[in-house]
Amino acid sequence: MVIGANLQTSFLTPPFGFALFYLRGVAPEGVSTGDIYRGALPFIALQLSVLLLILFFPQLVTLLPSLANAAAG
Repeated sequence: MVIGANLQTSFLTPPFGFALFYLRGVAPEGVSTGDIYRGALPFIALQLSVLLLILFFPQLVTLLPSLANAAAG
């Protein structure tokens, strides 16, 4: 899960921000690359928060599946 959350964060951060490069390609001409990077900052902060939560509270990773199993059976 840590690797998955880290990979998800990497799609939003330079130099390998594939999602940012995609947005650069479809954005109108008036939108600069810097605007796109600044707009991604809150999402990067959220991703890093989730990564820290997983690191400090690993039981969160199995909480939802365990609740689903309890409800199903």
